[in-house]
Amino acid sequence: MASNGNKDFIIKHMNADHQDSLVLYLQAYCHVSAGDAKSARLEDISLSDLVILADGVRYSVPFDPPMKSFSDTRSRVVAMYKDSLQRLGLSEFAIKEYRAPQGFQIVIFVTCLATYIGFVQRSNFLPGSIIYESLELEKVPAFTQFCYDIQPLLFPAMVGIHVLESGLLAFLRLRPHRVPLFSGLWFAWMTSTFIEGFGAFQRIKGMVKEEETKRENRK
Repeated sequence: MASNGNKDFIIKHMNADHQDSLVLYLQAYCHVSAGDAKSARLEDISLSDLVILADGVRYSVPFDPPMKSFSDTRSRVVAMYKDSLQRLGLSEFAIKEYRAPQGFQIVIFVTCLATYIGFVQRSNFLPGSIIYESLELEKVPAFTQFCYDIQPLLFPAMVGIHVLESGLLAFLRLRPHRVPLFSGLWFAWMTSTFIEGFGAFQRIKGMVKEEETKRENRK
């Protein structure tokens, strides 16, 4: 058996450095929602289970099979962490920051944003509108007429495509990489995707690749 000192060390270490693991254990093994599990704190540990408190409720997460000694704790909690990720369909890499467009992606972002602003209403291409007058569109009548003609098709199509891309990002990237739903970070990525589209996918892919490279270099 472990001394109380060893148990205290394990509890303090898990709460200080691996609180995210405790949250995942509750979600995977006790079917606790992400919102209810986010305050998870390890209260006690025995050879047979972890006792975790979250949102005022105490949960028992069993070791299956029970440990033979507390020296097995590290390998067990690591294995449970990986198993929890697999059960929940999550990635080991959690996205904790928003990365803005870089390089040519800035051009795409600005172009898409300008398109939203310009094509939000058809009257922008008629004399008297702010956009028509400030851009002096009377000097390019053919282009202005073309924009006026395609606005009813272009704007809804662009919104529809980017809404679809935003939904795919939320489901295929933000959720697996553990970005909390409706958090500030979630809204940053979703807003960016709604404006620019595919560029956000590329940046997240690059972030994951960077993390994988770092882990390989640490081995």
